[in-house]
Amino acid sequence: MKNSILSISALSLVIGSSAIECDRKNGDSGGIAGKPNILFIFTDDQSYSTIYALGNTKIRTPNLDKLVQGGVSFRNAYIMGGSSPAVCSPSRASLFSGLTLWNLENQGIYGFEISEKHKTLPQVFRENGYITFATGKNEPGREGHFARSFSDGDKILFRGMTASQYRLPLCPFSSEGNYSREKEVIHEGKHSSEVYADATIRFLEEQADSEQPFFAYVAFQTPHDPREAPAEFHEMYRAEDMKLPPSFLPEHPFDNGMLRIRDENLAGFPRTPDEVRKHIADYYAMVSHDDYQVGRILDALQKSGKFDNTIIVFASDNGLAVGKHGLMGKQNVYEHSVRVPLVVSGPGIPRGEARDQLCYIYDIYPTLCERAGLPTPETVQFKTLNNVIDGKEGVHREYLYFAFMSWQRAIRNGQFKLIEYCVNGSRFTQLFDLKTDPGEMNNLAGNLEYAQQLNRLRSLLELEKVKLNDGNTPYEFTRKQGEEFWNTFYSVEKSEFPKFNFDDFNNN
Repeated sequence: MKNSILSISALSLVIGSSAIECDRKNGDSGGIAGKPNILFIFTDDQSYSTIYALGNTKIRTPNLDKLVQGGVSFRNAYIMGGSSPAVCSPSRASLFSGLTLWNLENQGIYGFEISEKHKTLPQVFRENGYITFATGKNEPGREGHFARSFSDGDKILFRGMTASQYRLPLCPFSSEGNYSREKEVIHEGKHSSEVYADATIRFLEEQADSEQPFFAYVAFQTPHDPREAPAEFHEMYRAEDMKLPPSFLPEHPFDNGMLRIRDENLAGFPRTPDEVRKHIADYYAMVSHDDYQVGRILDALQKSGKFDNTIIVFASDNGLAVGKHGLMGKQNVYEHSVRVPLVVSGPGIPRGEARDQLCYIYDIYPTLCERAGLPTPETVQFKTLNNVIDGKEGVHREYLYFAFMSWQRAIRNGQFKLIEYCVNGSRFTQLFDLKTDPGEMNNLAGNLEYAQQLNRLRSLLELEKVKLNDGNTPYEFTRKQGEEFWNTFYSVEKSEFPKFNFDDFNNN
C-alpha cells in the first residue's frame, strides 16, 4: 500500500506541476487585446480544511497546493448559507447571478432559475466576445439561464447528485438550449470527475489555435457523496489512521431544525468513532481524486499555450461536517459548512500569498469582470476583491451574515461569531471566539464576561437582516423563511445557551 500511495502522490505532483511552476507573464498570449482567459474550477461539498497547503497535513492535494503556492488564497471565504436543504443550489445561483440569498428569484425547495433580467457571470463574458464552456454539475439552470450563459459545453449534469459516481445522466451541449430529461444520455464505467476532466481537456485542446478568449466553468459533483473513488485513492487513506475531529460528537446536543435530512442519515445515530473515521477516509480519497483531475486539466492548459494568460479560480459551493458537532451534512452555519476554499491565480496576481479578509465567494463575480476589463452589471450585489488581491485594502467586509432556512441565523466579525436558532418555538444561542476556538466548541453565550459582545452582535444581526431583506423579500419562498425565524426570535423572550461536552472524545 505504501508504494501505491507514493506512486499516486508522485504522479499527481508531475501532472500539472510544470504548469503551476511556470512563471506567470502579463502578455496577451491566448487572448484578444489582452483579455485574460478564465478557468473556474468548482467542487461540491469541499470544506476549507481539505487542502494540505491550507493546513491539513493528513490529506494529499499536490495540485491544489500548487495553485495555492502560485496565487492568492483566502483564509476567510464563505457562502451565505442556504434557503434549501440542497445548499449547493442557492449557492450556485448566488455565484452565477451576483444576488444575495434573499434576492434570488424563482426559488423553490429544490432548484430554481435566474430570471433574464439578471445577467449571469458567464453571460457577461459571452456577451463580450468570450467563448463560454461548461461541463459537470450545473443545477439549477436546466430550463433557462444555462442556455444564455454558455456557448459551448459537454457532459452536463442538471441534477443535484447521482446515485453513483459511475452512472451519470448527462446532457450534451445544445445550441438550441434544449436540456430536457429526454436529452440525457447515461454514461457508465468512468468516474464523474474523470468524465468532466476529459471534457475540459478536449475543450482546451480545441482552443490551442484560437485567438478568442475563453471562460471555462468546470463543475465537479464531488467530493459530494456517494463517496466512490478509484481503489488506488481509497488505498491512500485507511479508516483506522484517521483522527476524529476535535469537535466530534455522537449527536448534536439540540434541535437545529434539520437533524434527519438525507445527508445526516448517511451515518447512524448516535455516530460512532469508527463510522466517522471511515467517512473521513472516503471523503479524503475523493478530494485527492479530484486533485488528480485538476492536475490533468492544468497540464492540458499548459500544453494549449494559454496558461500564462489564464486566471484560475478554485472554490467550492459549501463545506461539510463529516462528524463535527455530531453532524454529517451542510444544513448548518458552523464553520465547517459555510467556510470554503477560494484560490485565485493568474497574470498580475501575487504568488503564494494569503489574505485574511472576510469575504463571500460570490465576490468573485465583480472581481473577474473587473480583472478582465468588462462591465459589472448594476444588479450584482457583491464586492470586488481586486484591491484585496493586490494587497491594497485592509478591510473588505467588517462582518458576514449567514442563514439556513427558517431555523438558523448567524453573524461573524473578525473575532466572534453569533449563531441564533429558532426551532419549534424554542430559541438557542451560541457565541464563539473564533481566534481561540476555531472549532466552535466553547459556547460563551452564557458567560457574563461576554454579555456586551453578545448584545453587540445581536444588534448587528438585526440591522443586517433589514439590509439584506431577510424576511422582507418580495419572493414568497424566502420571505416566509425569514418571517418564521424572526417571529420566533422576537416572540420567545428567553434563549437557552447549550454547551457541548467533548471530554469523552478528545483523545480518539
